[in-house]
Amino acid sequence: MMNRSASAVLFLAFAAFLMGASLASAQTAPPAPAETSSTAAPKSELPPFHNSAPKSPLPATRDPHEFPEIENQNLYALAAKEKAMLYQEPCFCHCNREVGHESLLDCFVDTHAANCLLCKKEAVLTYSEWKQGKTAAQIRQDIVDGKWKSIDLSKYDNEFIVTPDSPDKRDAK
Repeated sequence: MMNRSASAVLFLAFAAFLMGASLASAQTAPPAPAETSSTAAPKSELPPFHNSAPKSPLPATRDPHEFPEIENQNLYALAAKEKAMLYQEPCFCHCNREVGHESLLDCFVDTHAANCLLCKKEAVLTYSEWKQGKTAAQIRQDIVDGKWKSIDLSKYDNEFIVTPDSPDKRDAK
């Protein structure tokens, strides 16, 4: 029969062994799977936008002729045609954090969009879906889902596609 001190030593040794084994398995075990999320950004991460059409006149976008690049001229002209839609869309470059923008429209009211590929792609997506008759909420969901990532801006680089005063298929309705 064992004495009390030997029992205590064995108990402590066994406990230490279990702790060591537990620590070792915790260090080598794969991390727990991350929670799956939908393609939509969590509401707290959604950049600002306006949930309804503007009730007052919107600010002017920058004059397309301020920019030497044909792409910027086209995209600022495009933005001038779709101000009410851009007003209702978020901008995922998170310019709201740096310069206080409250919607995608603000990127074209100043010169921010001229140097931001994401703003440009979101604006082209908004414009093309607006021309197809989608609502601001539908376009917003497509922006949240990342559909802007597949937008090809190259057609706006070499020729004038859009001018602020050119007729638009949607305008004729």
